[in-house]
Amino acid sequence: MKFEIYGENITITDGMRHKIETKLSFLKKYFMIDDDTTARVVAKVYPNGQKVEVTIPTKVGLLRAEVMHQDFYAAVDLAIDKLEDQIRRQKTRLSHRHKDSLAENFITLNEESNEDETLVKTKRIYADEMTLDEAIMQMEMLSHSFFIYKDIDANKLAVVYKRFDDNYGLIEIDE
Repeated sequence: MKFEIYGENITITDGMRHKIETKLSFLKKYFMIDDDTTARVVAKVYPNGQKVEVTIPTKVGLLRAEVMHQDFYAAVDLAIDKLEDQIRRQKTRLSHRHKDSLAENFITLNEESNEDETLVKTKRIYADEMTLDEAIMQMEMLSHSFFIYKDIDANKLAVVYKRFDDNYGLIEIDE
């Protein structure tokens, strides 16, 4: 696994880098990570603490954790715990629904990011075909408030979103 470790308002020391690399390398026990996988870690300093953001795009899905804590090393540990919980939760959901291997059942999110010079961020999303349950699982795994996909049953684009009352909403798009 490759590492991209950045600091905003903080200089990343060798000790910090070693801690991050050691902790993230431990995730290999949960699923297959090849040498081309790049873990992106951003450390930020705020007046009320330090934030650690970890993003790992893998073949089985996107793993992401964000933690705020007074101590940098504690924030790294909490972020790793979040990633491990995320992996275990998704693995349990899939093992109950499917008997195939974990890697074959995850849906890969295909996104391309383009930045325009006018400070407008544009993302191109290729809506994968999946069921509503799979879309909700993918949305929860990414910690997003909505997810766009192509519904297998209705054969049309749809958006599932998290409502303020912790329920889910569905928008079906007629083309």
